[in-house]
Amino acid sequence: MTIEAAFLEACLEELAAPKPGNVHIHAPGHRMTVEDFTRSAAASAPLLCRAGVRLGSRILDATTATRAAVGQNTNLGILLLCGPLAMAAEDRVAGRTARTVMAGEALPRVLGRPPSTPLPGSGPQGVDGPPARTMTVERQPPAPHDRLPPQQIIHAIIAAADGADAEAVFAAIRLANPGGLGSAERHDVRRPAAVSLAEAMAEAAERDSIARQWSSGFADILGLGVTTYAAARASGAEPPDASLAVYLAFLAAFPDSHVARKHGAAVAAELQREAARRSRHIPALAELLAWDRQLKAAGINPGTTADMTVATAFAWRLGLHSSNIDG
Repeated sequence: MTIEAAFLEACLEELAAPKPGNVHIHAPGHRMTVEDFTRSAAASAPLLCRAGVRLGSRILDATTATRAAVGQNTNLGILLLCGPLAMAAEDRVAGRTARTVMAGEALPRVLGRPPSTPLPGSGPQGVDGPPARTMTVERQPPAPHDRLPPQQIIHAIIAAADGADAEAVFAAIRLANPGGLGSAERHDVRRPAAVSLAEAMAEAAERDSIARQWSSGFADILGLGVTTYAAARASGAEPPDASLAVYLAFLAAFPDSHVARKHGAAVAAELQREAARRSRHIPALAELLAWDRQLKAAGINPGTTADMTVATAFAWRLGLHSSNIDG
């Protein structure tokens, strides 16, 4: 499986999961539809997953393509999370035995229904589009970082991001203009970047779950997220059900920072408590959809939790988790 194919599958799988309060194949929400997200995935995937491109350029170019495709912010959080993960997977390829990296696949033909999900290492299935371009990475001795856990590799990727990367990411955030963005006393994205990405994300980590991933080496995604996802898949759960388990686990573990920005800490905390109650046993679809309608009627969208769910499914496909990089 290619990095781009893994990203597309993760995006489509998350849409097939009946995530209460968020857009999915059973119901739209918050003036967005499944088609908005599938078009966003198709537009952004080739740019986010370009081998050898710097982190900031990936995120800005993918955000720009999304804006051109759907005219609104559908996936900024996904891009901010999946950019470093894609680079970590490339790092693994570069540091290990020779293999062929494929690029150029079109969106798998699974729009509007739960995606098929080949196991990691299998070839892409149901893929249309022009012949894939290939890049062969020559065999080389293991690099010193080759045995490092993914968290350390991601830390190194983010630490290597320079001022141009920071300005590109700030520009992407300004372009997407996520709901509830607000302003910050220090390192506000509406002003030119004056610090590194690592410093800017560390500043925001206490109030934003995506920034916390950047500051922690994606500890929540590679830990709780991938552990929950892998356990669900190992138990025989269909891929969308595994994503639903991750969504509920994250929602129960932390207040959703998008909800907190838009509705306040008390609403986010109450949502967390309700998720903790329901996540003990995954509710039936009818109960999930009733809760979904309730949240959407109140304008409550756990968007950060949904973004982290996509990133978890992506990381699992890439073989990234907290104990090793091979999966």
